[in-house]
Amino acid sequence: MHRPTADTEAGRVQGIVCRDRAVTVFRGIPYAAPPVGELRWRPPRPPVPWEGVRQADRFGPMCPQAPTEAAATGVDVPMSEDCLSLNIWTGAPSREEHRPVLVWIYGGGFRGGTGAHPRYDGEHLARTGTVVVTFNYRLGALGFLAAPELSEESEHGTSGNYGLLDCVAVLRWVRDNIEHFGGDPGRVTVAGQSAGAGLVNFLAMSPLAKGLFHRAIAQSHARYARDPELRYLSTSYRLPADAESAGIQYVREHGARGIAELRSLDWHKLIDGHHPVDIGVDTGGTAAPPLLRPVVDGWAVPAGYDETYTKGLQNDVDYLTGNNLDESGAVPDSLVAALRTGRRTVRPGSPPVHVTLEQHRAAAHRKFGPLAEEFLRLYPAATDDEAARASSTAARDNSRLSTCLWGGDWTRRTTRSLHTYFWTHRGQGLRGASHGSEIDYVFGNPEGGTASWTDEDHEVARILCAYWTNFAASGDPNGTGLPHWPAFSPDTAAVMEIGARCRPVPVADPARTDFWLRFFRTQQAW
Repeated sequence: MHRPTADTEAGRVQGIVCRDRAVTVFRGIPYAAPPVGELRWRPPRPPVPWEGVRQADRFGPMCPQAPTEAAATGVDVPMSEDCLSLNIWTGAPSREEHRPVLVWIYGGGFRGGTGAHPRYDGEHLARTGTVVVTFNYRLGALGFLAAPELSEESEHGTSGNYGLLDCVAVLRWVRDNIEHFGGDPGRVTVAGQSAGAGLVNFLAMSPLAKGLFHRAIAQSHARYARDPELRYLSTSYRLPADAESAGIQYVREHGARGIAELRSLDWHKLIDGHHPVDIGVDTGGTAAPPLLRPVVDGWAVPAGYDETYTKGLQNDVDYLTGNNLDESGAVPDSLVAALRTGRRTVRPGSPPVHVTLEQHRAAAHRKFGPLAEEFLRLYPAATDDEAARASSTAARDNSRLSTCLWGGDWTRRTTRSLHTYFWTHRGQGLRGASHGSEIDYVFGNPEGGTASWTDEDHEVARILCAYWTNFAASGDPNGTGLPHWPAFSPDTAAVMEIGARCRPVPVADPARTDFWLRFFRTQQAW
């Protein structure tokens, strides 16, 4: 049987034909040298060349992560520190095709995930004419540890962004190699969800990624610089002094006298399953970001959101972003009873969920202070069930308005298009339009297969997939047979609903909009 081959900068690779024989997948291609030994906690180096033809028929190992995180992926691949590999799905019959490229960044709170997850299988998207790339990036302490010693080693005087630098290395690899797989290096879209969306945002702010991608898709959590929610979601960042202080404590806790000793440890001793939160960040509530996350280091990420957008320092790319109906603390009615009886623990980067009257009122006073009673009049409740619904309504208004205000800041100094959405399709499960639920419809890979989908599910998937692939191809999601999606305008305060219906809807009613605007003005800009 013929097995397609392609050249890369490090050597030739041989892929395998997918179920659809018009699509080929190349798995486990190294995009950087193994970050082991002296290369641990250093920017990624070029891949080590090989002789002959490398068999690209198996996914590379996932990056080290806690067993609980690895188990959640449901992927039967080994774990290794030698994990910097990527995967490519292409339906291009030759390198002359120049098809648009979508580079996908997985979520997982900067501490878990893999590009081999079956949800991200790119065969369906490749069938539509898009070349799909998934990859692994370093996680947890191996990806985001900062320390004074590490900063002193660096020619840029920085540390802590190794996972982000892995993403930059992938984009450079795509620029230099993707033509051999039928992709167009001049039409690269970087996309991701949750922490993957956070990394998309940081790449959009990074001069290291300038010119390496042309479009961006951030699925969840593009937030206004004055929104306290930004501080604990996947958009949260650290400042160098805080990150290095936490690194000093990390070295001490692991029984090492310095980075040299820490580099000598087996990686298993660095991945202990504990997920510390950063309690030093005021989030306006009980939520807290993961301790190990990207750093505004003055090099890879020169400045925070407000300064970046005020000065127009971001990369001028087409952007598509939005939020989901049942995320950021909003939940469907079907989950309320279970949430009331479940354990209440703070998970890094997770929003608080208020499903009782007492929680609703206490959270309002803690977050809004002198504006709390006005908030409770706008989102009233007299019973636990009313409180759960009011709290969810507030969370949805907050997320839509926050992204709208972010859009105003983003577009003030850019020239390319911006499209925003609000995902509302609840499908067949109990979890509703939850965090990450749209991924199944973008990639066409629901758990258990599409046989469980209704006609409505298939139609929603057709629309969503077409929007995403059209955007990757041209920067405009619109196309024949699709509901029209207007470009973002700060003057209209509207967002494109996708799911239950596909149409522009108001961000929030005037009274609630006015409240949130006044509240945000009281908050520090990040």
